[in-house]
Amino acid sequence: MMGQPLRSACALSLLLAGALHGAHAADAADAVQVWVTTGDQKQLMAHGADVAFDGLSAAAPPAAATIAIDDAKRYQAIVGFGAALTDASAMLIQDKLSATQHAALLQELFGSKGEGLGLSFTRLTIGASDFSTVHYSFDDVPAGQSDAQLAHFSIDPNRADVLPVVKAARAVNPALAVMASPWSAPAWMKTTGSLVKGHLKPEAYGPFAQYLLRYVQAYKAEGVPIYALTLQNEPNFEPDNYPGMRVDPAERAAFIGGYLGPALAGSGVKLFDWDHNWDHPESPLGVLADAKAARYIDAVAWHCYGGKPDVQSSVHDAYPDKDVYLTECSGGDWAPGWAKQLQFFTGTLLIDGTRNWARGVLFWNLALDQNKGPHLGGCGTCRGVVTIDSRTGQVTRNPEWYALAHVSRFVRPGAQRIASTEIAEVKSVAFRNVDDGSHVLVLANAGPAARSLRVRDGGRSFQASVPADGVATYVWSGAK
Repeated sequence: MMGQPLRSACALSLLLAGALHGAHAADAADAVQVWVTTGDQKQLMAHGADVAFDGLSAAAPPAAATIAIDDAKRYQAIVGFGAALTDASAMLIQDKLSATQHAALLQELFGSKGEGLGLSFTRLTIGASDFSTVHYSFDDVPAGQSDAQLAHFSIDPNRADVLPVVKAARAVNPALAVMASPWSAPAWMKTTGSLVKGHLKPEAYGPFAQYLLRYVQAYKAEGVPIYALTLQNEPNFEPDNYPGMRVDPAERAAFIGGYLGPALAGSGVKLFDWDHNWDHPESPLGVLADAKAARYIDAVAWHCYGGKPDVQSSVHDAYPDKDVYLTECSGGDWAPGWAKQLQFFTGTLLIDGTRNWARGVLFWNLALDQNKGPHLGGCGTCRGVVTIDSRTGQVTRNPEWYALAHVSRFVRPGAQRIASTEIAEVKSVAFRNVDDGSHVLVLANAGPAARSLRVRDGGRSFQASVPADGVATYVWSGAK
């Protein structure tokens, strides 16, 4: 069984009691708080005994096993961590949970006062994705017709589930940053005349830019401001059984520079390019090389399904004024074992992702059911951060939940990544929260044996350890 079932709001409260989101600096000035999750699931976000600073003169492991924290070297500010509120996720939360279950789950996911993960970043789909029960856009007209004036535009397809759930999530966390991505332009705008496959017609560049602007305006009118847009999910891929659209670099540059950038100017909405895998950095680099388009692009967004996260740094090094986000990665049945999945989501996505400049990290579906859906086409083996049993409303926490918990509970929006030395065999990343100066160190040990190491922060240090196949988070007050 993946994770632990959520049986009642009472059980949830007992399980999470004492686990502080953001874990404000330890009560004692020289105390370090620690939370641990092990790959064998014997410890799941277990709050261990405080660790004491013991000074630099204490016996220490070899220097190679020392992580030195340097608060003076600060990097990107964090927007947040979370997962996508797809149509499937929203339908399950809205329709398959009782009022008590609904409130408890949203508090668990988005709450920030000792009762939840404190997720502060999410992603919506502009129209259908493969995790929808029907394929639709927000301006569907009969085949052979068009609607250049967008007279039929409406976000009504989202009113039954996505809108109420994202509003409820924002009620729990009013600072929740919401980004959005289309899987396809409306069919009448495309070369295929279908939501499936095809390119955007050149004559539809203007209407599609206005379509995206209308989406932003409609959501804002509902009390849901959109933080950022991408113009297309995975523009280098044309799926054959769910909405998708190929938008090559030259097309993206022309659309952004001539249409979407000017349309969004003054809206306060950030524009991210790419929104696809690490294995083709030449694609966003090609768009950023176009000066007219680049002036409107705030960041490059990445997915995890090909390549390695270090390309985030390569592109950022070439264009240091452009931010970095990791906007999609799904777990699923293809991955081997709970422990390895915990390591992938913590070590590769959250640690490597932020070490390579990501200001935010998003997993794919926030929730799916016991059948890995609902979905229409696309992925039949994907897994959500949580699984909701559509028959009972029972919630199961998956490895993604625990990976997020080790970061999102403690690293608050606005926190900065700070310098920390890297060591062999244990992945690590450090942050400084801006509100109280507390430091957060996240460690992931994919090895078969426990690892001990020393953490040095200014003129003091402490001994840390990470179990085999384990993840640990250490939190303490800033250096003296």
